[in-house]
Amino acid sequence: MIFARVGKSVYIQPNVRFIGTPTIEIGNNVRIYNSSYISNKGNKICFGNDVSIDHGVDIRAYDQENGHIIIGESTYIGPYVCMAGPGFIKIGRDCMIASHSSLYANNHIFSDPNIPFKEQGVTTKGIVIEDDCWLGTGVRVLDGVTIGKGSVIGAGSVVTKDIAPYSVAVGVPARVIKKRLLKNVETQLM
Repeated sequence: MIFARVGKSVYIQPNVRFIGTPTIEIGNNVRIYNSSYISNKGNKICFGNDVSIDHGVDIRAYDQENGHIIIGESTYIGPYVCMAGPGFIKIGRDCMIASHSSLYANNHIFSDPNIPFKEQGVTTKGIVIEDDCWLGTGVRVLDGVTIGKGSVIGAGSVVTKDIAPYSVAVGVPARVIKKRLLKNVETQLM
């Protein structure tokens, strides 16, 4: 086997490019569509069961202490989504990330104007998207952000700060405009 782990009924279309396969784990019933690029340079990439990676997705994990990427069960990653470390990215179960969205788990340091950006280094706080979240088309998620369970992020939003669970957030920068209410709250509290 060229992968760290491959489950049953895995479907990989032509023209998918893998780099660093010994540290890539693929669960059962995973689908990876054409022209996707999955590169792991030192840590691990893990696709849970029933994950779907649509065409043209670009996923890159870098050789940093915590630079892994984990995508939870039954999550859908839409066409041309980009996600990269060197910080960690953890996406929960049952999430939907629409086309052309991006998650970048690092941020360039730029405090000294006398030193070129590329020489000042980066921060790597990581990104967490909890279970059952929906990110609309073209959403940008920046380093250090946690999006709480059951949240919706509107198309074109830029998420720069944590979003509480069951929120609907939109805008640049994204701000919460309403909460999703749980049905039978009284029953759940008993």
